[in-house]
Amino acid sequence: MVAAAAASNGCNSGISISDEIFGNIRQPKPPPSLPPPSRYGSQKRRDWNTFGQYLKNHRPPLTLSRCSGAHVLEFLRYLDQFGKTKVHAVNCPFFGHPHPPAPCPCPLKQAWGSLDALVGRLRAAFEENGGLPETNPFGARAVRLYLREVRDSQAKARGIVYEKKKRKKPRVSQHQPMNTSSNNVVDCGIGAQNGLHGHGYSFDPSEGLVMVGSSDGRCSAISACLS
Repeated sequence: MVAAAAASNGCNSGISISDEIFGNIRQPKPPPSLPPPSRYGSQKRRDWNTFGQYLKNHRPPLTLSRCSGAHVLEFLRYLDQFGKTKVHAVNCPFFGHPHPPAPCPCPLKQAWGSLDALVGRLRAAFEENGGLPETNPFGARAVRLYLREVRDSQAKARGIVYEKKKRKKPRVSQHQPMNTSSNNVVDCGIGAQNGLHGHGYSFDPSEGLVMVGSSDGRCSAISACLS
């Protein structure tokens, strides 16, 4: 009875007796792992964690709900101490020189492109974490003006030009070339009615042209007047 019950249980569970004896029990397959985050997603998460740590270390400490555009500007200026881009001062002899021939004591700052990309990632992360677009501090007007000021000042100091990315215009399909084959030319048969005696009279529907051929072999085209 016990053996029969064990065999019955083994059959019902899908595990054979040999598997129970020799320990060859198949483990259930683990659930499929999620695809790794993209490079943009990973960077966005790191930036969001960095900003959250900045709010905690702020004096006095700040919460995300009380964060404003002014606090975002403080955060961007705070990041300048970790910058690696040389920004020449106005009184520096290399001001406006894209490739200075010698070192200078001008400070290192965050490049405008890095700040602009950072604000874009934090703006998206704010809304992904429950923030409302209308209260997004990273989209504040003061932040946009600051980024524009940094771009213009660094362009002058470094002697470079920041070009705006041009949007690709949608391709417009080109007209097919006119097909003058005999298949697209229809004989109107109204040459005599239009006073075109002694002329061959035909109509090309693809171009709206009337082909008129004279008796001496010459051919010309006139516009068809369609009602």
